[in-house]
This record gives sequence, structure tokens and C-alpha cells, in this order.
Amino acid sequence: MLRVESIKPDSYAAELGLLAGDRVLSINGHEITDLVDYHRYIEAEQLLLVVLRDDDDLWEIDLEKDQYEDLGITIAHPQPRQCGNQCLFCFVHQLPKGMRKTLYIKDEDYRFSYLYGSYITLTNLSEIELQRIIRDKLSPLYISVHTTDHPLREKLLGTHVPEILPLLEKLVAAGIELHCQVVFCPGLNDGAALEQTIEDLVSFYPQVASVAVVPVGLSRYRGKLPQLQKVTRHDSITCLQQLQCYQERYLAQHGTRFVFAADEFYLLAEQRIPPFSAYENFPQIENGVGLIAQFRQQVAEVLVEVETLNLHQVTLVTGCLFRDELVKHAKQFSLRSGVDLQIVAIDNIFFGTDITVTGLITGNDLLQQLQGLTLGDGLLIPDVMLKDDRQLFLDDVSVEMIEQALQVPVVVVESSPWGILDGMESIADSPVEIIQL
Repeated sequence: MLRVESIKPDSYAAELGLLAGDRVLSINGHEITDLVDYHRYIEAEQLLLVVLRDDDDLWEIDLEKDQYEDLGITIAHPQPRQCGNQCLFCFVHQLPKGMRKTLYIKDEDYRFSYLYGSYITLTNLSEIELQRIIRDKLSPLYISVHTTDHPLREKLLGTHVPEILPLLEKLVAAGIELHCQVVFCPGLNDGAALEQTIEDLVSFYPQVASVAVVPVGLSRYRGKLPQLQKVTRHDSITCLQQLQCYQERYLAQHGTRFVFAADEFYLLAEQRIPPFSAYENFPQIENGVGLIAQFRQQVAEVLVEVETLNLHQVTLVTGCLFRDELVKHAKQFSLRSGVDLQIVAIDNIFFGTDITVTGLITGNDLLQQLQGLTLGDGLLIPDVMLKDDRQLFLDDVSVEMIEQALQVPVVVVESSPWGILDGMESIADSPVEIIQL
């Protein structure tokens, strides 16, 4: 059974009279043992819920809904299984001491892969868990392969692990869809090793549906960790050439490019980002694959909706990697809205300037680099910079602290053109009065 933590207002659950503390025993006759069961079985149009109330009354509840519509129940979240690997490139190992405890959690849980698209290595998967995945068709799953060469994979993961290819073979034979990733480490799993990995994985197509190649990220807190080479412009050019050959071949053979490079490779190589259509159905968008192409497509859609706003200037912060792209589009926003949309790229002093992505900017870096700048009528902060319900940066600086320190209205926005427009409109419609502390 699962305990109900809370009920969303105006939801099915609220209308049915469900309360926090109720326990869901079964859905459509299926026993509910964890969050995976709950999400699997609510995906139906006709539901019969058996619920145990706090007073030990047993309820049977019938309802109709759209198949994928949520009930509005918040269920207690399981603690993730921990990763026992010691990956050479693990970013958790590259964090300094003294940050909040949740940042040091290395999760390796097939349930989270199924529910949220988290990448797992399959190294701690028991036979019982494997059989559950197969029996319950928990698909798709997201697999960190890195290489299919077993000795090299053990070196990259820093421990003895099961061979990956037999595990993949069992999953694909059961009809489980897989999306795989390779963290590209120059001098280790590039070149011939990368070729072997791609060719091994494509042999499982279509059940292995896509592969993403992403560059390794190295912070300045590696200390006594093994030395790794950062990805250079030359590495990026070579990798893109290699992947392009495979894309052309697989597009002809299978009707899909199959293997995709993260946007960062194109930026490092100073090469043109592929068009929107080259990313097909964007299977690896959460891995930073196709974000720029998608952003450009959405800009074209958003500009049609932009109207003149009663603002003078708004500032949008970003990481250095995305600065030039945003500057180009900011000019278009400014022309249509009449607002000077100022883009400020924040150097990552905390983790090191080689880390250029927006999602790893800390609050203190942002504060120090914005002090003294004219920020205008408001400050837009992309939601990817924040954790814990979008209110805290990685270093536990809060949005409220930013607002008070800079004395400017701060709006957290979705990291998209629509988010930028919504943020600008929010500032124009509801100016916030900052109280001086």
C-alpha cells in the first residue's frame, strides 16, 4: 500500500474526498507496492481504487478520466538506491565539501529511470529487479553505457561490474525500449572505442532507440581524482565527423540517425547547429541534445505572440555556453516588445570556468557578478539554475536573497522562449515592490 502525502486542490482526488493519510491498497485489482505501480495503473480511463482510511474504513472508489490524466495525489517518494560505482568522471565526486547533503546522493535506481528518465548503469540491478522490469514492461529505460568494451567500462566506472551487452540483450529481447548515453572522455572511450560502442548498440535497434554522446564535465574540485582531459575544439570536430558518418549510414539503413551529439560539441567545434528536423523526435533532449534547435524553433513561434510591453529594460542571466545564442534572439525580442532584453552570462567561478552550462551557476557567483550592473525593471532567472521547488541555488542562496541583495524584482522562468516571454509579461503586469532590509 502507499500512503497519500497530500491532495492537489480541484483534482479528481479532492472531488472524491480523498485525504492526506489515506492509503491506496489497489488500483483495478492490482496491488500497489510502490510509486512505479501507482503510475503504471492510473494510466487507464476506468479506475477502481481500494483505499484504507485513517479510521480503518475501507473505500472502493470508481471513476472515469482521460487515460494519462493525473489523479492529483502526492505519494510518499521512495529513497533512491545508491550507486556503488566510482566513475572517473562522476560530478558528485567533483563537488566541494560543505554543500547540502542531497547534492552528494548518487542515485542508481531503475525505478527513477522509468519514472523520470534518470540514467542508470545497470550495475546494481538484481535478478529480481531485472525480472520485474521484464514482467511489468517498465519501458523506456535510460542507460549509461559509456563503452561496450568490458575492461574499459570497468575502468571508467571504477569498479568490477557485470558485462553490459548481455544485460542489454535480455532487456531488448523482452521488448524494453532503451535510450543510451556515452560520456565522452578524450583518450579513453573516444575513437575506435566509440565506434565499437555505437556499432554494438545499433545492433539492438529498434529496441535501443537512440544514443547520445555528451562531453565530460570537469570541475576545479577534482583534487586527488584521476586526471582526465577536457574536451577541446579538436576533440569536438573529430567526434562530430565520426558521428556524422554514422548518422548518414543509419538514416539510409534504418530511417533514423540513431546517434546524436550534445549541443556543446557544436559550440566547442564552432560549427553550425543542425536544423530542427535533424533531431527527429528529440529522444535525448534532456541530455542537452537538440536544445538549441528546439529553442530556435520556439523563438519563431513566440515572436508571433510578442506585443509591446510597458517596460524599459529586463535582464536575463545564463551560463557562458548559451550566451551568444541568447544575445542573438534577445535582439528579436527587443524589436518586437520595445524592451531592452539584456543578456548577462555568469562565469562559473565556483566550479571553475571550464563549466559553462546554465544549470551549474551558483547564487553567490550570480550575486557577485550582477552587483553594480543596471538590471532594469526585473531579473529573469532560468529555472534550471534552481533546485528544491525552484527557490534555492546549488549553494543554498535563495531567490529571495537575490532579490533583496540586488533590489530588483526577480522572476524564475522556464528555460525556453515561452518562459522568457512569460517572465517579461509578469514583470510588466505585476511590478514587485522590493522592501529595503
